[in-house]
Amino acid sequence: MAKLVYLLTIIMSLTLPLLLPLPGQCEAAAGTSCRHIGAAAAAAGGKRQRRRAQVEGMFVFGSSVVDNGNNNFLNGSGVRADYLPYGVDFPLGPSGRFSNGRNVIDALGELLGLPGLVPPFADPRTHGRAATLRGVNFASGGSGILDNTGKLTGEVVSLRQQIRNFEAVTLPDLRAQLHGAAATAGDHRIKGQDSFQRCYLSKCLFVIGTGGNDYLLNYFNPRKNGTEGGPALPDFTRSLITKLSDHLQRLYGLGARKFVIFSIQPTGCTPVVRAFLNITGAACIEPVNDAVALFNSELRRLVVDGARSRMPAARLAYIDSYKIIKDMLDHPAKHGVRETGRACCEMSRSSSGALCKKRGPVCRDRTEYVFFDGLHPTDAVNARIARKGYGSSSPEHAYPINVKKLAML
Repeated sequence: MAKLVYLLTIIMSLTLPLLLPLPGQCEAAAGTSCRHIGAAAAAAGGKRQRRRAQVEGMFVFGSSVVDNGNNNFLNGSGVRADYLPYGVDFPLGPSGRFSNGRNVIDALGELLGLPGLVPPFADPRTHGRAATLRGVNFASGGSGILDNTGKLTGEVVSLRQQIRNFEAVTLPDLRAQLHGAAATAGDHRIKGQDSFQRCYLSKCLFVIGTGGNDYLLNYFNPRKNGTEGGPALPDFTRSLITKLSDHLQRLYGLGARKFVIFSIQPTGCTPVVRAFLNITGAACIEPVNDAVALFNSELRRLVVDGARSRMPAARLAYIDSYKIIKDMLDHPAKHGVRETGRACCEMSRSSSGALCKKRGPVCRDRTEYVFFDGLHPTDAVNARIARKGYGSSSPEHAYPINVKKLAML
């Protein structure tokens, strides 16, 4: 265990009663105001919108598994993916996504019918644009639930600050844009907070994907906690869940009603962790996976039990990325996977084997690999997580409901 604690320090992680308005109620209560909101949001898609979006927008918070380029704008960040071979299969090329193509947010947005990519908050071009009505991504690679997680990697945007950015910058921007759209149509009723909440925010998804870095860069880091003198794993995990619950309640207080919560992925099976700690030749490092599994179990319980009393009007969907990926690792042939242990790209020594080497070689068929770099899944795996989370009827994948049903509420 001492070796586990020591070696993990050098790993850089990038990583209820339903009170929502029923279909038709919002329009009946607010008259044409809600129609103007829908029209304004639909206009944000422009010519690229081919079908009606199932939600008004999607707001994303978390770490590198859902970051779509925010760290590109952090000069002090050591966790970036704005260079090849990242984005080798992405239409825009290297964009800051830690994947050869899409991340799970992109794939989920496609399934929901969103008209374009959710823009990163840190990009100056994002603010004041109609596209923000379809959502904003606040995630930052290397960040975690705890405020100090990720400091070893350089500059990151903590989950707390991500929520502050939503509150202080994006919310006023959204209100101004929707009020402007309604005023243009001759209806000034949208300026009321009640209409904004019922007709817009309650129809948006708030997506959270974080937690893994709190173990790799906090719990298993002796300079912060370690095994001697630090909290026991159950105590540390409970404190994480409590802090995450506080963050969810903060979003709830700001108007969020529909939440999608991703579990931590099987970190102990990632190439970078296995490379440092694979003493026995095992496929996965179980002490790391055990810590992750404990968190995921508590997170699943929070989604159903904890949130019900603290956020009575909220509905949440828990997406079990751990089990979805683990099934691919355990049964690769069933999923058309050939390589479950190695990264698709050549690893960078400066990142301790977590990130791809800049302009380094990359595997030919990315669909046959589970991991693109030392920590993050390939486009194909991200797409599978999104599909299962969106449409699976199995509680092993989405619990207590899937994203499709959540969007319909």
